[in-house]
Amino acid sequence: MEEALAQLAFLDHHRIILEDLEHSEDEKRFYCLGNVAEEIMTVRFTYRKSMIRIIGAGYWRKGIKIYEWENQIH
Repeated sequence: MEEALAQLAFLDHHRIILEDLEHSEDEKRFYCLGNVAEEIMTVRFTYRKSMIRIIGAGYWRKGIKIYEWENQIH
């Protein structure tokens, strides 16, 4: 169920995309921080064959803080 919701994070016009520097050894991985149902979801993903592959998603405090800071929501 969270993967279906995770797709919605990419539709947020204020989404933040960050490279995951800690886990990018074999392939680049990224985070998408986006608003889903009035909460900020963090989606970890990579690109494979020109498509987004979602690795995991959740509601993490660090992602919320970054999203709010980048969008000046204080």
